[in-house]
Amino acid sequence: MTNEELNYEEPEIIYIPDDEGNEEEFEVIMKFEMDDSDKKYMMVVPLISDNEEEDEVYAFRYEEDGDDLKLYTIEDEEEWNIVEETFNTLLGEMEEQD
Repeated sequence: MTNEELNYEEPEIIYIPDDEGNEEEFEVIMKFEMDDSDKKYMMVVPLISDNEEEDEVYAFRYEEDGDDLKLYTIEDEEEWNIVEETFNTLLGEMEEQD
């Protein structure tokens, strides 16, 4: 086994129903918590995308209750700005490590 194979992690896949109740597959690309609150956030991308060039990233606040995962859309503009800034900062840090 190479070092690359040892460091490979199985992607986390979640299923989110669309407006018509059809479940769509998303890959979780990042999870983080805010330091000043107990709120947890996840960033996901669709596994199947109509636009191959640019995957849209979706952000959700989430809560875990045992095996159940509850997702909440982020509707507050201030909260959205904080989540977006945190995501961009973490993404920048990850790119620097590579």
